[in-house]
Amino acid sequence: MSALFARPSLPAAARAAVRAPRVLARAFGGSSTSQKALPFSLRGARESTAQADGGVLRMLMFGKPGAGKGTLSGRLVKKYDIVSLSTGDLLRQHIAERTEVGRMAEEIVATGGLIPDDIMLKILTSRLDLLHNKHWILDGFPRTLGQGKLLDDHLRQRGTPLSLVVNIDVADEIILSRISDRWVHLPSGRVYNLSYNPPKVAGLDDETGEPLTKRPDDNPEIFARRLEKFYASTSPLLSYYAEQAGNGTSLVTLKGATSDEIWPQLENVLNTSFPTLKERADQKRKGSLSEAVMARAEGDSAELVR
Repeated sequence: MSALFARPSLPAAARAAVRAPRVLARAFGGSSTSQKALPFSLRGARESTAQADGGVLRMLMFGKPGAGKGTLSGRLVKKYDIVSLSTGDLLRQHIAERTEVGRMAEEIVATGGLIPDDIMLKILTSRLDLLHNKHWILDGFPRTLGQGKLLDDHLRQRGTPLSLVVNIDVADEIILSRISDRWVHLPSGRVYNLSYNPPKVAGLDDETGEPLTKRPDDNPEIFARRLEKFYASTSPLLSYYAEQAGNGTSLVTLKGATSDEIWPQLENVLNTSFPTLKERADQKRKGSLSEAVMARAEGDSAELVR
């Protein structure tokens, strides 16, 4: 077991296996993902490049189910305006656009098979190879040591190696308590927690008044199985990236009970190691403040005219 995190005892796993609710998720080893519109096309012009001064962020984030990776990734994208890539989105896009690799993947998915690592890598790198010196964070890949080595080899061959791997370490009992108290409004995706973010009216969404529901996998038995899978697949990956420290890839473990506790640590890592990101965030904040001041002034002028 990797020393990067301790593995406590787990609750007993459920007797029956839980069938993955979505075929695509099952096909490449991910969790279920809702369908959504994609903000890009695979057929298009080469993306403009960013200056590499101060280092380029090419980042992976690992963490147990329910550790808050999605929340933290969303904050990164919002503050630093970096590119977020999802293997699930890319897979669906290739299938929808009937690319060569998309047709291959569709045939495998249709028969209930697992998409081989080399095909998943082609799907991913079809987008990654367009980014060059742009900052990005990758979601949903790699999930195994084999996938990690394939991705590493590809990026190093192109002279764009990973720069940062972040391990979000939240205690199992904290995550279990969090998912036990979690309720969601499925149509909107709004999430509530009875411990620290309860709905105004018990069992109802604040905005629509519609009933809240539990996610199918928000129970101790399924959580235990997901956690077992996480330890089995991620421990070797984290050990591998720890060994890559001398090759330009940094591995950082951040500990905390909530995303709000971990976020300042993550900000500090990025601001210290990637100065251009901090400059970008500062410029974005100043621009937002200027727009707010101008809007306020225009509003005051309109009132005076009246």
